[in-house]
Amino acid sequence: MTHLLHRSTRLQPRRAVAASGLTITDSEGRDYIDACGGAAVSCLGHGHPDVIAALHAQADSIAYAHTGFFTTEAAERLGDRLVADAPEGIGHAYLVSGGSEAVEAALKLARQYATERGEEGRRHVIARRQSYHGNTLGALAAGGNEWRRAQFRPLLMETHHIAPCFAYREQREAESDADYAARAAGELETKIRELGPESVLAFVAEPVVGATAGAVPPVGDYFKRIREICDRHGVLLILDEVMCGMGRTGTLHACEQEGISPDLMTVAKGLGGGYQPIGAVLLSEKIYDAISTGSGFFQHGHTYMGHPMAAAAALAVQEVIARDDLLANVREMGAHLRERLTGAFGSHPHVGDIRGRGLFQAIEMVADRESKAPFDPAQKLHARIKAVAMEEGLMVYPMGGTIDGARGDHVLLAPPFIVERADIDRIVERLARAVDRALGEIA
Repeated sequence: MTHLLHRSTRLQPRRAVAASGLTITDSEGRDYIDACGGAAVSCLGHGHPDVIAALHAQADSIAYAHTGFFTTEAAERLGDRLVADAPEGIGHAYLVSGGSEAVEAALKLARQYATERGEEGRRHVIARRQSYHGNTLGALAAGGNEWRRAQFRPLLMETHHIAPCFAYREQREAESDADYAARAAGELETKIRELGPESVLAFVAEPVVGATAGAVPPVGDYFKRIREICDRHGVLLILDEVMCGMGRTGTLHACEQEGISPDLMTVAKGLGGGYQPIGAVLLSEKIYDAISTGSGFFQHGHTYMGHPMAAAAALAVQEVIARDDLLANVREMGAHLRERLTGAFGSHPHVGDIRGRGLFQAIEMVADRESKAPFDPAQKLHARIKAVAMEEGLMVYPMGGTIDGARGDHVLLAPPFIVERADIDRIVERLARAVDRALGEIA
């Protein structure tokens, strides 16, 4: 019996009792390789001594101070670090407790920016289908994860969605990357004109789409085109790097690989590596200046924002990543992961695509490779793979509804940045067994 409302009332989760490095141990003594970082969170693995030491030191100093009264050294130092490492134009950070809170704050910052400038008519938010931006109502409204949105739709604010840049599913045969990028980005232009440019507030997008579609990278100059369209119409560009950012794709910020800077950026997950709940909004100087010279007050806030323990943990995580040059390891091990995935699944009759960047990669399952037809959603292949993988001692992050919220299955991998070649080999070997066992169950 449990008095907790778990994610499922029908399945009692295993009880985790210990963790070290890439391994989590349950109450029955079974070990699991954490090949997904939980949800792309545990970038340093579990039990890192430097982060634990930082938490002890912060607890000995001050564990909590409400930001309505105080700032703290831990929060200030983290803000300094985030801005120093940020894309060009970013000048300030707003600390919250997770990704959904960060997206909510970014949407409110966008709206307040417009009102401070006297542009009261800017209210429409545009995002993309098959993206996920969080589970609070504003973030859920912005997101394009139909399964998560469906029953809550009456509570959601009005938002608008365009097609994702999803080459495997959307790029036409013989269409070049440049032409597809232009066509996909052109949907934003069309939607802005349809709504009226003076009424559009922001466009929200994941540079590399995470959980909903499975590590989908952009094609060609897609994001440069998006940036130009936003600039031309005075629309703010909000990049959601909650899952794909903070080093996960091989650069600290995923947008670095696109050669652009956002007006607002949300980060979380790999920011604190799971050692404490934390997220942040990184905002451009123009947004800060509009508020500073206007009302001087951001009309928003949370009890635990800027939490000293969370800030201390996040700062320690970022210092370890820089000191140990772990982004280089992300790139090197990412290349090895792709090589091993290609070897195991490149000719697999039921794997249609292998995609992603760095240590953020996925395989998409198909019933037929030639037609790209998905499996019957009723078979819940993604859930079967997850269950069998756990039996194999492997944690992966599968999801269904890859194509349109109902059809399609993928398996996402996001191992910690400390992963080594032998770890990658074991991950792929266990995943291959899990995939074939799960397919055997539905044959």
